[in-house]
Amino acid sequence: MTPLPPSPTLTVWRALLALAVVFVLLATTGWTSAHRPRGAVGGAGGSWAEAVAGWRAERVGGRALPGTDASVRAVAAFFASLGPADRQRLARRHPLVVGNLNGAPLDLRYRANRRSLGMALARERLRVEDQRLSPEGRREAAHRVHRFSGLMSEDRRILAFDPSGTGRVAEVIGDLDRAERVSVIVPGVDTTLITFQRTARRYEAPVGMAESLYAAERAAAPGVRTAVIAWADYTAPTGVGMDAVTGRLARSGAERLVAMTEGLPGNARVAWLCHSYGSVVCGLAARRLPSRVSDIAVAGSPGMRAERAADIRGHARVWTMLDPEDWIADMPHMDVGGLGHGPDPNAPEFGARRLSASGAGGHGGYFLPGTDSVRNLAGIGVGAYGILRCADADDACRRGIFGTESA
Repeated sequence: MTPLPPSPTLTVWRALLALAVVFVLLATTGWTSAHRPRGAVGGAGGSWAEAVAGWRAERVGGRALPGTDASVRAVAAFFASLGPADRQRLARRHPLVVGNLNGAPLDLRYRANRRSLGMALARERLRVEDQRLSPEGRREAAHRVHRFSGLMSEDRRILAFDPSGTGRVAEVIGDLDRAERVSVIVPGVDTTLITFQRTARRYEAPVGMAESLYAAERAAAPGVRTAVIAWADYTAPTGVGMDAVTGRLARSGAERLVAMTEGLPGNARVAWLCHSYGSVVCGLAARRLPSRVSDIAVAGSPGMRAERAADIRGHARVWTMLDPEDWIADMPHMDVGGLGHGPDPNAPEFGARRLSASGAGGHGGYFLPGTDSVRNLAGIGVGAYGILRCADADDACRRGIFGTESA
């Protein structure tokens, strides 16, 4: 006898019950209360709008400059048409724009962002001593002085930098110009300029994640030229509040992730390695998946805003991992009226390739050195699929993939 389909009324009640559970969680933990984003203090530097206005008014040899939303090809062609003196002049006069302009030469972006950092650092040092600010404001300025000073170290390659609000930043580890494989780490909630790097819980912050991953990639495939990008160039939710259970910030982040990926130099294959809310960003970005992205891996994911892996557009392989101690597993995976991010990517029925996360020890530990999770992410990053350890006893996650792919 063919079983009857589930009652529409029952389905609605189940959805409403799940929605009620989430609202109870939000209310009882204070997540629904209004809050000011951390670091959203005034005086952090010239605004993006002011920088864009200055850029639009600029001329080189009587020519207008490409718009900040111009295609990567148009931006690259424009800079290729300039002599070294004109390039350097634009980077000096408009560092905030040049440093964040996809398609501009990498060395020029690094130099422009270093200049922007120096200007922002000088402003924050003045704010530390400004008695008109509240004690909280001066403490925030001191934190930013510390962060900007570190980012200005000679050996650091800053791909993107914007000090306004909670701030955005992206850093390259390795030689991006010569890389055969590029891994992009997309972090989640509470990622700001201040939390971009940490001493305590080092490997839970984007810089520590990238350093650990890069070391694991070099160990996995010493002969492969690789680069890792710690990509915090989007506005992430602050705390596990309403922004964290909706897709508003993820949609904006997805646009930026696609644009950055399309602007990478060369023809290296790219892997998006997405943690927590970062997997929501990656899931939405995959709807306009750049052709060079070969793999998308999510760790501790609340959902990808897709019903199943097969719904994610493009040719990329979709991987997932979830540590048994990760609290995200206890959250309801749903999407009701835009609240929630859909099915659990780690559920077998989602159809992603399931990887071991042994050793991670919870939601923040996926990039800890020596764990299965970081070794697996590194294997994906360099295309060494033969070393991957699956979550299940068999080798189902590697089915149809053999050994190491060439770049």
